[in-house]
Amino acid sequence: MTTLLDHPQKTEDRRAALCYVHEAFAEAIMAGIDTESFADAAIAAGLQELVACYGEETVARFAAELADRVRRGEFTVGAKH
Repeated sequence: MTTLLDHPQKTEDRRAALCYVHEAFAEAIMAGIDTESFADAAIAAGLQELVACYGEETVARFAAELADRVRRGEFTVGAKH
């Protein structure tokens, strides 16, 4: 399976960007924004940016793969449920 971020430089950029997103989450929580609302907004903003870069169809295919990636634990941090 290939993703929008398969290029090696994109992987490094993703790691750096993820640090910024984690910092933004922490700042939002300190400002009183609940985690669920921020996560929803972050996903929406990310999808908007991806659509702007790659178009709706490519992002729709990417999004269709997300359920399986979640089930495989790709986004799980810490103990699995």
